Amino acid sequence: MLPTGRRRILERRVRLVVAITITWNVVEAIVALWAGAVASSAALIGFGLDSIVEVLSAAAVAWQFSARDPLRRERATLRVVAIAFFLLAVVVGSDALLALVQQERPDASPVGIAIAALSLAVMPFLSWFERRTGRELGSATAIADSRQTLLCTYLSAALLVGLLANAVLGWWWADAVAALVIAVIAVREGVLTLRGEGCCAPSAHVHAHARDSTDAQQPDAAAIAAPSCECCAR
Repeated sequence: MLPTGRRRILERRVRLVVAITITWNVVEAIVALWAGAVASSAALIGFGLDSIVEVLSAAAVAWQFSARDPLRRERATLRVVAIAFFLLAVVVGSDALLALVQQERPDASPVGIAIAALSLAVMPFLSWFERRTGRELGSATAIADSRQTLLCTYLSAALLVGLLANAVLGWWWADAVAALVIAVIAVREGVLTLRGEGCCAPSAHVHAHARDSTDAQQPDAAAIAAPSCECCAR
C-alpha cells in the first residue's frame, strides 16, 4: 500500500490534471461551437459538444478526489464516467449520421483546423499523465477518465483529417465517417468502464479490512497491487 505522503501527492496530481482538462475543454467547446456555427460544420459542432461531455467526466473525477477518502466515491464516479462515454457516442454518432444523410458540405474552417491540431497536441500528454498517476495511485476512475481523454485525442485526429480533406480535396463525408468509428469506440469504452468498477484499484472493502482487522496478518500485497483488468493493461 502507498505511504500516506505519496498518496497525497498523487491525489494532488490527479486534481491538477483534471483542472487543466476542464479548463482546456471549456475553451475548446466555446471555440469549436463558434467555428462550427460560422462554417456550418456538423463535425465541429459535434466536437464542441464532445468537449462538454469531457468536462462532465473530468468534473466527476474532481468531485471524487475532493473527498477525504476518494475510494468511497470510486463506484459512483465510474458510473458517471461510463455515462459520459455513452453520451459522447450518442452526440458524435447522431451528428455524424445527420451529416451523412443530409450530405452537408461545410465551409473550410481555418479556426476549426487550428483547434483540432492544438487538441491533438495537448490531449495525449494529459491522458498519459493522468493514466500514469492513476496506475500508481490505484484509481480506476482516473484511468477511465484518461481513456476518455485519449478518445478525445482520436476524435481530434478524425476531425483534423476530415476538415483538411474537406478543405483540400472536397471530401465532405470524411469527418462524418471517422466520427462514426469514434462513436463505436466510445460505446466500447463505456461498457468496459461499467464492467471495471474497482478495477486497477485496491477496492474499498480491502482498505477497510486493512484498517479494521484485528488480525496481525496483513492483506496480500500482491493481491492489492496487481492490476487485473484491461484498463491497466493499456
